Amino acid sequence: MKKHRWSMAILIAIGVIVNYFDRTNISVGMKPIAQEFHLNAIQMGIFLSAFAWSYAILQIPVGSLLDKIGVKWITRVGTIIWTIACMLTAVANGWGLIIVSRVLLGVGEAPYFPGAAKAMSHWFPRKERGMAISAYDAQSKFSNVIGAPLIAWIVTQWGWRGGFYATAILSLLYAIAFWLWYRDPQEDKRLTKEEYQYILEGGSQSADEASGSVMENMRYLLTKRKVWGVFIGFAAYGYSWFLFLTWLPGFLETQMHMSVLSSGWYSAIPWLVGTITELFFGGWLVDRLVNKGCDSTRVRKTTLVIGMLFGLSVIGAAYTNSPGIAVFWISMALGGLVVTSAIAYSIPTFIAPKGTVGTLLGILAFGNNAMAIVAPIITGFIVQATGSFMYAFLLAGVMIIIGILGYVFLLTDLEPIEEPTATMESKQVA
Repeated sequence: MKKHRWSMAILIAIGVIVNYFDRTNISVGMKPIAQEFHLNAIQMGIFLSAFAWSYAILQIPVGSLLDKIGVKWITRVGTIIWTIACMLTAVANGWGLIIVSRVLLGVGEAPYFPGAAKAMSHWFPRKERGMAISAYDAQSKFSNVIGAPLIAWIVTQWGWRGGFYATAILSLLYAIAFWLWYRDPQEDKRLTKEEYQYILEGGSQSADEASGSVMENMRYLLTKRKVWGVFIGFAAYGYSWFLFLTWLPGFLETQMHMSVLSSGWYSAIPWLVGTITELFFGGWLVDRLVNKGCDSTRVRKTTLVIGMLFGLSVIGAAYTNSPGIAVFWISMALGGLVVTSAIAYSIPTFIAPKGTVGTLLGILAFGNNAMAIVAPIITGFIVQATGSFMYAFLLAGVMIIIGILGYVFLLTDLEPIEEPTATMESKQVA
């Protein structure tokens, strides 16, 4: 049997790398940007969060649009918008236009991760979905392994604008590739009947629309305890994730007194660790244990909690002045936290009622990406007030503890949520 479905996973994974190059360039180039526009730590935090203003807010409507319109067209339009945003940033002649460009980048990239998870729910049976999602989600970490030093080198050679020109070109090439290659399973002529039947029989989510309106489905989902469990856990993970994504190079440059190029190389280490742990523990190991007969809920909840516990290693970075030791603790924290990412993204594909995968993904992605607004700004205020990242890392530890409590006490199971119409009918019969 051919495995055309994995070409879709590879296509999505490449898009994630490009996607995160577009986000990393602002973090790596923050020091020269701050020098050019005379920014303090608070203003830098606002700069770093601008992308998330639109990105987080659009998660919920984007999820609903994905359910109504589908992955193909929403993502096609998104790739074009984020390409334009990168180019606008490169030619910006003032800090105001850079912020506008970053907000536009958030608009363009907002559909990508919910769309990617929804695509995997269509293209892969349940038993392969953990590996499929981790295969692309891990690239959000791997992109920093190659992106941080590469963009740091480009910035060193051609200035911070050169980093944005480079990512704009990559984004354009990917937009063309996605437009030409991606199709939904039911319309893809390259997919054999045998493989299509394998996907359907394995429990893939169909492309059917939900029965109720967007607001009705959203309200219904928010009455479910397990939705709140994964919402809180995923948001708590997001706080630390966006703290590292936006401030790690700045932490190494300001507190550890590194050059832009050196900080790029050091920043790559935690992301390499995260790439490996997510693929192995969050993808391969989870699928293997479930396929061998272990209880799906127990396997995934245990992995979520253990990963979050490792995330508490960030506290170690709060009490050192050594770059090597700080990177070690951050690598431990990030290596554990990212394992939870692929699992959290896969949960909606298991529990969402028919036609609401995108809506539920939008709800969870909103909670996660709202932290992209909160974490950079709060960190900027803390650094400005104290001159240190210590309390910023301690606060990240507190957020992780809240996330662990959400997963332990609210995420009851991973069985599909009953459809709203079915619930109403059962009440009428009773």
